[in-house]
Order: sequence, then C-alpha cells, then structure tokens
Amino acid sequence: MSKYCLTVTCDTSRGIVAAISTFLAEHGCNITDSSQFDDMDTSQFFMRVGFASETGATLEELEAAFAPVIEKFGMQAAFHNEAEKMKVVIMVSRFGHCLNDLLYRVRIGALPIEVVAVISNHMDYQKAVVNADIPFHCIKVTKDNKPEAEAAIMKVVEDAEADLIVLARYMQILSDEMCEKMSGRIINIHHSFLPSFKGANPYKQAYARGVKLIGATSHYVTADLDEGPIIEQDIVRVTHAQSPADYVSLGRDVEAQVLARAVHAHAHHRVFLNGNKTVVVPASPSSYSSEKMG
Repeated sequence: MSKYCLTVTCDTSRGIVAAISTFLAEHGCNITDSSQFDDMDTSQFFMRVGFASETGATLEELEAAFAPVIEKFGMQAAFHNEAEKMKVVIMVSRFGHCLNDLLYRVRIGALPIEVVAVISNHMDYQKAVVNADIPFHCIKVTKDNKPEAEAAIMKVVEDAEADLIVLARYMQILSDEMCEKMSGRIINIHHSFLPSFKGANPYKQAYARGVKLIGATSHYVTADLDEGPIIEQDIVRVTHAQSPADYVSLGRDVEAQVLARAVHAHAHHRVFLNGNKTVVVPASPSSYSSEKMG
C-alpha cells in the first residue's frame, strides 16, 4: 500500500477541503492525517494531506486526475511519494556539530533525506564524511574567486540532482544570484534568536546586551542576510555569570536540534512559504520514529 502526501496552496475559498477529500476517496485513497491553515490576513489557504492508496493508484494517475480540481480553485498543488528520500547537499565550515548531528540522524533513519554530497571551504570534516560513504568536496572561497567557487558549488548540486542545500554552519555569504536560483531550497542555521543579533558574532552581541535567553533560528536563505522566512526556533537560558564562550557551548545543542527539525519539516513537505513568513504544519504520526533509535 503506497503512502503519499498532497500539498496545496491557493486563495481561500469555500469547498476546498471537501473537494480534496472527495477526490481522494473516489480514487481509492484513505486519508491518514491532514493539516490545514487559512490565513485570514493574506486570504491564503494551505493544506497537507497524508494518505494511502488502497487500490494501487500511482502518483502519475492521481496527478492527472486531480488537474480539474487544481484548475477550479487556482491551486499550486503537488503529490509526493513518502517512500522517496529528498536529495540534500550539506555545506559546512569549521563548526561540525550540526553536520555530525544530521549525519547521525540520517544513519539511524530519523531524517527522510539522502545526503548526496558535503561541501566545505576547509578540510576538517573530510574523513568523517568519506567514512560515511558520502562524496566530499573542498571548495575554497576567497574574495577573488567567489563567482568561480559558487559555480563549482552549483555544479556539485546539479550533478547530484539535489533538491535542497543545508547550510550547517557554513560561514560564507552566498551571492544574490545563488539565493534567487535556489529560492526556497536553501536552509540555514543562524546562531541567534532572530530577528535579534544578525550578522557576525551574535553570541558576543547577546553577551554585550546581557540577555537571559539565547537561541537559534533556522530559515530559508534569501538575498537579504538573515532575513529569510523562519522555519524553526528554540532557546536556552543563560545568566550574568556565563561568558561568550559559554554561550557558544550552550548554543551548540540548540543549533543542531533546530536545524534538524527544520530539515525534517522541509523533507516531509510540511513547510509552506507565506510571503515573508512560513506556515509549518504538524508532523505526521510516526514521522519522527526510527527502528534504529532504541
């Protein structure tokens, strides 16, 4: 029994849910979970439906049959096979905690992704990546070779047919051209609870302000630095007695968890862009589980 999901975005209208559920029932599909959100400010409707095909209907058949519903409501809609893993390129510099965490989650089956390459501007994690049977590419980036370096990066991404780039503490600013080309397909982890403390050394900025909470923010990358739509955030408490170095240490776990949750949401097609914001619907039942976790 094949398990699929359907994602839908369109203008708010009466009868959308009824049309989708009726279509799935008539085509031999049983809905296993469903989440929807009607944004009253933007008049946009968002929905993700998980379902099982009980009669053997293929994605291609469902997509073709669903075309009249798409046309009626002016939808942006996509069917996804939940058995297919999203192809991901991870980019990292010299802080490896997020990279290591993602690789571990992939290894135990807790993230439905296939890491098809790791790109770094340093050699620090070559051995760890190669030992995991993942291609490693060291692409140095300088002020003088940035266009050539980004062309090399994009070649790796395109040759690997990657669906997503994850910046796991990659400490280089991407060009506007690359951000636009990969719009909605680059996820970054910023070691701050945005929108506060953007840019470089956010922990030092936070320390200087005497904050009592520090956090991490995972967001889509746009040409506006640290301004992309936010997917996931979390925090940890700090006190006046702790140093900037303590902040860095305490922040590590938060960063890894926040990035993993953002990648999990994106890979399960739970994230919808809504202007400068996102709509992130709840995870499907058992989508966090893995037989290798015990």
